[in-house]
Amino acid sequence: MKAVLAALSCGALFGVGLAIARMTDPTVVIGFLDVFGDFDPTLAFVLIGATMTTAVAFHFVLRRGRPIVATQFQLPATRTIDLPLILGAATFGVGWGLAGYCPGPALVGAGAGIPTALLFLPAMITGGLVHRFVAARFNGMSRSTGISESNS
Repeated sequence: MKAVLAALSCGALFGVGLAIARMTDPTVVIGFLDVFGDFDPTLAFVLIGATMTTAVAFHFVLRRGRPIVATQFQLPATRTIDLPLILGAATFGVGWGLAGYCPGPALVGAGAGIPTALLFLPAMITGGLVHRFVAARFNGMSRSTGISESNS
C-alpha cells in the first residue's frame, strides 16, 4: 500500500509540474520545437531545471542500498545504443513534434478534459499496441533464426 501511495503522490506531483510548465498545451511544446519558425524558448527552463534536479537527486538516491518503497532500483540493464532505441527515440520525437504531446502531458491533459489530448490519447494507445505487436514479432523472428539480440 505504501508503494501505491508513493506512486500516486509522485504521479500527481509530476502532473502538477507538467501543468505549471504548460507542457499540457501543445502550442507551447510545438513553439519550443520550432527552432526555425515561431520559437518559444520558455520550455528550455523546464528542461534545464529537470536536468539539474535529476543530476543532483540521482547522485544521492543511488547511494542508498535500495529505494524507500521498493526492493531494488529499476535501472537499465544495458547502455548499448542500438537500432530499436534509435528508431524508438526518432518515432517519439517525430510524434511529439507533430502532435505537441508526449505520454505524460497527454494523460494530464486528457484528465483535465482538453479536447486535443482526448483525441491524442487513442492514437497513443494504438501506437503502444502496434509497438507491442511489432516487438513480439521481431523478438520471435530473432529467436527462431538463432540470432541473439545482442548481435542483431
